[in-house]
Amino acid sequence: MENLNNIVNTGLRGVTVANTKISHVDSDAGKLIYRGYLITDLAEKTCFEEVVNLLLFEKLPNPEELRQLRTHLAAQRAIPKSLVASLKTCPADSLPMDILQAAIPLLANNDPGAAELTLEKSIDTAIRLIAEIPTIVCAWHRIRNGMDPVPPDPDLNHAANFLYMLTGEVPDEQTARFFDICLVLHAEHSFNASTFSARQVASTRAHMYAAISAAVGSLSGALHGGANTRVMRMLKEIDESGDMDEYISRVLNSGGKIMGLGHAVYKNGDPRAKILAPMSKALGQSIGETRWYDLSVLLEEKTKALFKAKKGLDIYPNVDFYSASVYYSMGIPMDLFTPVFAVSRIAGWAAHVMEEQFAGASDKPALYRPSSAYIGDYCGPAECPFVAMDNR
Repeated sequence: MENLNNIVNTGLRGVTVANTKISHVDSDAGKLIYRGYLITDLAEKTCFEEVVNLLLFEKLPNPEELRQLRTHLAAQRAIPKSLVASLKTCPADSLPMDILQAAIPLLANNDPGAAELTLEKSIDTAIRLIAEIPTIVCAWHRIRNGMDPVPPDPDLNHAANFLYMLTGEVPDEQTARFFDICLVLHAEHSFNASTFSARQVASTRAHMYAAISAAVGSLSGALHGGANTRVMRMLKEIDESGDMDEYISRVLNSGGKIMGLGHAVYKNGDPRAKILAPMSKALGQSIGETRWYDLSVLLEEKTKALFKAKKGLDIYPNVDFYSASVYYSMGIPMDLFTPVFAVSRIAGWAAHVMEEQFAGASDKPALYRPSSAYIGDYCGPAECPFVAMDNR
């Protein structure tokens, strides 16, 4: 019998399960890299469609390639009428992530070639999902509020079209650009829980829709997605109470966490947070409401000082801390913050599904099949003697 005292429940943390060329998180240096490019450069100098091209085709596009990709995405944005009809039958209080996860298999039902496992088909499906997931999220939001979905506008880029379909109004240039940057920042982050879920399903040779549906399900869990929603709720609670010091003490003394501060990977700060903070300030100034940015800055300063004084530790904001006020200032409902994450991360998920199924590395696992340590039940680790029904 294996020595069970030596078994550690790692949750696969720190366990390398596969090679990837898609992205790298340098925890010590605080760097995030997509296929060799720093996220800071991509956020400043590219758009989301360029990043989609980089993730799917392993290169930044030239002008003609970018034009073709934008045209392809715009042509795929409309969702099937049968899916819209299905959305209208759902209870208005359904969770948006549940709606999104349920909708993806319905897209597969409308794709006769869904089960075709070729690289060409997977690329086509990836582009289709990148185009349609924003439409699903916006259509559901409007349907649940008793409004008709806004048809996509092929003349708008990916980011601006999402905000247009959500609100019915074309966003101003600054808001559209900031949302585009948000999509770039959230597009990929190595083997996080939802990405690993997608790869694990893909390793069974399931099709792209099944793998992405699994990723959405993983993201819907409280320990993965939704952190920026909880950040915004926290800021609103602090604003209503008017006593930030009391809030911080109450949460920390009860063993809770100040949401959005600290990261499981980055040791010296999340590079994405450094990009989002000034965006939060600028958006607040543009709408004449800087309260959420101001509260965020003060909360960060106070929590940092407290951690340093009591524990001798440095703590930094993660991507969720300032994205909360950014999205809120854009008028995005709080319960759509996580679906917006999926609107962006679908690009990374799709790239990982294709790498899992078509990279062809000789050392890549053919099928994810981890082991477990059986620790027994009420009989202990040994076999239980069978007891006949009459004697139980």
